[in-house]
Amino acid sequence: MNESSLKYISFSKAIERIRQRLSDFKPHILNHDAARNSAVTILFLDKEDRPYIIFTKRTDWVETHKGQISFPGGGEDETDKTLRDTAIRETYEEIGILPENIEIIGQMDDFYTVTDFIVSPFVGFVKNKFEYRLDEREVDRILEVPLELFLEDSSFEVKKWDHGGKAYDVYFYHYGDDVIWGATAFILNRFIDTVFGYNPAPGPVLGDPRNSHYLEENHNRKSRP
Repeated sequence: MNESSLKYISFSKAIERIRQRLSDFKPHILNHDAARNSAVTILFLDKEDRPYIIFTKRTDWVETHKGQISFPGGGEDETDKTLRDTAIRETYEEIGILPENIEIIGQMDDFYTVTDFIVSPFVGFVKNKFEYRLDEREVDRILEVPLELFLEDSSFEVKKWDHGGKAYDVYFYHYGDDVIWGATAFILNRFIDTVFGYNPAPGPVLGDPRNSHYLEENHNRKSRP
């Protein structure tokens, strides 16, 4: 399936492809005692049989990633039996989609953030019609972004950013006046590459650099006097 045909993929065909590609995908799991576990949903929405992904714009009142665009989700709670439960619970709490209205069909690689979260992304879709109910302390507004945006070179950008004295490649997706970047953009890029075989990133930065080595290196650097 080439880039042109992907742009016109229907919602049902997109979900079918995700099921196929993630059915035997083995996500890379990260663990570190000093990092906090969290989970998000890469949640698809059917709009006139076209696939859209739901994002939230965080308020300036939240503790981390203020004002950024992210997937619905959040930190693990002691009541959660699994991180899948975390992703679904947090999605319900943030934007009001009932747990029984979400079908999870796969899981992507864990991602470690510079704010010491290990993020476990779960891929799914909304089964039936619903109304958003936002947690106004955490969510400023909703973005419903068409899948095709992430299949266009013109939407994508890579920049070098310095953190802790070391330069990192940071991914950006542009959607009108909104910018999806950082951990969310890396997770999204990895998902699109894995499922749809499309990646606009230059060869040297293809894939997800936030692996186990990066996690350990970052914690070692922070622990130095």
